[in-house]
Amino acid sequence: MTVHLHEEDIPAGLFADGASIAVDTETMGLITPRDRLCVVQLSDGGADEHLVRFAAGSDYAAPNLRALLADPGRDKLYHFARFDVAAIRHYLGVVAAPVYCTKIASRLVRTYTDRHGLKELVRELLGQEISKQQQSSDWGSPELSDAQKDYAASDVRYLHRLREELDRRLAREERMDLAQACFDFLPHRAALDLAGWPEIDIFAHV
Repeated sequence: MTVHLHEEDIPAGLFADGASIAVDTETMGLITPRDRLCVVQLSDGGADEHLVRFAAGSDYAAPNLRALLADPGRDKLYHFARFDVAAIRHYLGVVAAPVYCTKIASRLVRTYTDRHGLKELVRELLGQEISKQQQSSDWGSPELSDAQKDYAASDVRYLHRLREELDRRLAREERMDLAQACFDFLPHRAALDLAGWPEIDIFAHV
């Protein structure tokens, strides 16, 4: 596998038309308007992963990346889509949908556990180990280390295979329609987060 680093945008025509794209983001922190978007990771499920790094002060123009993410004919696969969709919308100005979220799918079918992190999913469903050592590193650095690049790539490397296994389980438990309804709502959930309702359940009675 090869990890490709791009600055500020991807080349035109990088991915085949209609191919589903695994997507992840790295930011300076967890508060989207405060903590800038630093890296967007992409994979079509093939042998390579692509990282797009944004420098401090970037205008996030990225026309090729924005067109890819906004393409309604491509599924975008995430793990915890709520955060990534919000970050992409805030900084790149596009709604990166249609959405598939492996974390939500896991919560719907792996009800025998409360461990729904990517590391646990990859271990149980695919029998592989991934490292989370670089999760809290400085993603705003002008130079990304090899360890950071490999960590970032691993966040999208397995999502296509996870989707296949999770879809089998969703179908088996007859929860595919429920999952799809959740996925369809995720861009709206991200919009609520950005609008100031991150921790409030607006559907609650009180």
